[in-house]
Amino acid sequence: MLRIYTDVAEAERTLLRRRLFEDVTVAPAVQARLDALFGPGTTPQAAVERIIAEVRARGDEALRYYSRAIDGVALETLAVSRAEIEAAYAALDAELIAALRLAAEQIERFHRKQTRQSWIDWTPEGALGQLVVPLERVGVYVPGGTAPLPSSLLMAAIPARVAGVEQIVVCSPPQRASGQIAPVILVAADIAGVDAIYKLGGAQAIAALAFGTASVPRVDKIVGPGNLFVVLAKRAVYGVVDIEALPGPTETLVIADSSADPQLVAADLLAQAEHDTLASAILLTDSSTLAAQVQSAVGRQLEELSRADVAAAALARQGGIVVTPTLEEAFRLANAYAPEHLCLLLADPWRYVGLVRNAGGIFLGERSFEVLGDYVAGPSHVMPTGGTARYASPLNVDDFRKIISLVGLNEAALQRIGPAAQRLAEAEGLTAHAAAVRRRLSRS
Repeated sequence: MLRIYTDVAEAERTLLRRRLFEDVTVAPAVQARLDALFGPGTTPQAAVERIIAEVRARGDEALRYYSRAIDGVALETLAVSRAEIEAAYAALDAELIAALRLAAEQIERFHRKQTRQSWIDWTPEGALGQLVVPLERVGVYVPGGTAPLPSSLLMAAIPARVAGVEQIVVCSPPQRASGQIAPVILVAADIAGVDAIYKLGGAQAIAALAFGTASVPRVDKIVGPGNLFVVLAKRAVYGVVDIEALPGPTETLVIADSSADPQLVAADLLAQAEHDTLASAILLTDSSTLAAQVQSAVGRQLEELSRADVAAAALARQGGIVVTPTLEEAFRLANAYAPEHLCLLLADPWRYVGLVRNAGGIFLGERSFEVLGDYVAGPSHVMPTGGTARYASPLNVDDFRKIISLVGLNEAALQRIGPAAQRLAEAEGLTAHAAAVRRRLSRS
């Protein structure tokens, strides 16, 4: 049963309290696997550090070892061939391929509007400006296994391509039964225009992308969601390469009033909860009647789901309904929580957009629900989680570009600003800096 909170303060202390990344515990089966592979009591962090060190030292040999040990797949070649991609197309029905192409078109259309330009400001004192330069090589990690996520590939690779990245490479774990990446991921990668695909998952894939091996090129940035081990690996290699974020479990916060359809509110909460047992699905409402109706609807709809056990566990652990005295209070709570997805099922959702300060994305109204954003609306669904929407943005074109500053000043600029530069250098005790200015001023 989805709990209803009528005490806002209690909800803030419990349901709406953010947990630290380190608080995540692994399932007993996962811990048993860690113990078997790395020794009794091995933590996920320690396992990831060991995998990264071995991939860095032994390259492809370590990649093949961990593919056998963790994924249960013996790989002869790591790269996906063109023949395998063509076979993937043949394995999918035409309707699914068309849906992937429609999603790709929508995503590209949206991100084309995000492009920034280089500029130079010429003045009598010379010029200042910036160059906007795409990254040379980007790695996209795509979860695979039992739940392939082609949508995540499209949402990461297409903004990179729009940005002008020269080479986009994908890593995704092979399926244990076939030893191949899921066909739907291979087709999505081809539609997105990636340059290479590798049958690699987990921390070993992140290590390969960060340091490079004989088969896998080193990249400048790694993006894409993954499990705990992928996230720990991304954190470990940050600084060697850039990353877009440390993605945590997905989350939705719905704000609804008495006009909302409780069946649709329940459907949206369950759509989020079925992702993962760690997913969060929360409703804030000023209507106690709606709260009770949604609670009942969730119970009924849960029985219809193929992943009912996953959704039920997520709702029990991280789900809930909070009845607030006003909608304004609901938005205060939402801004403090800073959700990945903020869904406004309100009579007039646009009226409240100005109250939103922290969210990865805002979904306005019952016909603009999060599932459309997950697949085909346009904006990347790779959004900040874990409260990082307080300062972070969804994945976008700027994530794949860097700015190089241009400084081209002349004698007039030297005479005007040089003395100030010299004085500041002297104040900092940097006499060589000051001398570099003074010598030029003396020759003017």
